[in-house]
Amino acid sequence: MTWRIVHIKESDYMQLQLDNLSIMKRGQKYTIPLSDISMIIVEGETVITTKLLAKFTKYNIALIICDDRYLPTGIMLNYGNYHHCAKRSLQQLEWDPEIKSRIWQNIVGQKIINQILFAQIKKVEQDRIDIMKDLYSQLLPGDDTNREGHVAKVYFNSLYGKGFTRDGEDMINIAMNYGYAIVRAAIARLTVGQGLMTMIGVFHCNEYNSFNLVDDLMEPFRPIMDYWIDTQIFTRFEYLCYDARLTMIDFLNQPMKYNGRKSTVDQVMLKYVTSFMKAITSKDEKLIHDVRLDDFVEAER
Repeated sequence: MTWRIVHIKESDYMQLQLDNLSIMKRGQKYTIPLSDISMIIVEGETVITTKLLAKFTKYNIALIICDDRYLPTGIMLNYGNYHHCAKRSLQQLEWDPEIKSRIWQNIVGQKIINQILFAQIKKVEQDRIDIMKDLYSQLLPGDDTNREGHVAKVYFNSLYGKGFTRDGEDMINIAMNYGYAIVRAAIARLTVGQGLMTMIGVFHCNEYNSFNLVDDLMEPFRPIMDYWIDTQIFTRFEYLCYDARLTMIDFLNQPMKYNGRKSTVDQVMLKYVTSFMKAITSKDEKLIHDVRLDDFVEAER
């Protein structure tokens, strides 16, 4: 089972050594078995061999590339390694619109519930929580009336002020952009591991987006990342420094309750994506597992 998330900053080079990742940094050599790694985040200048890149795809290791501001700007994933990849792709193209609508209602409903839970933790005014609850009660298959968007506006304005927007360059947005990119990469890795095409979603359908399905599936985890940022980043760091970025990445290793037992966030993600596949294949949205913020909060205690 893969469990390591490797963060590499300003190494001299990375290369393949047998079935291990070999990292040379400031005269020191570090070796990590590829079979242990789920994700690698690379910052700064480094040299990497094509043989190593090929091995990353064989082991379904997600490689995240960051820019000069340390923000993730690219991701490399494996292609076609699932044993029934062609079969899955054909099934995906024929997904029934009705079940897609019901599944989206389930997914976005989980997101809204988690936003409400976080708002309650932050002691947001009850009238604003009531507004979000009322909007949630109006959620329909496919969310044609955009209850998600209305809830999001109330949610963010309640937490960060009425003037807050998601396109700002403030610390709140920078932290969320980084955190969401980590969640997105983790879900993308699991999605391709199921033999699914990331560009074919159940709701998102932007022709310029190669990760429509990933952006669908990651929705319930966004408010959980918001909670992690609020409790672990905003309380300890004034900007997205190296230690803050490491803390953000470590979100995937955090304990989380799952069916009454302690698991980790990345393992809950795997079970959630697997349950989505069962739900859409069986045309039963109730088979999707619940992802709840309170299961994350309780596991922290």
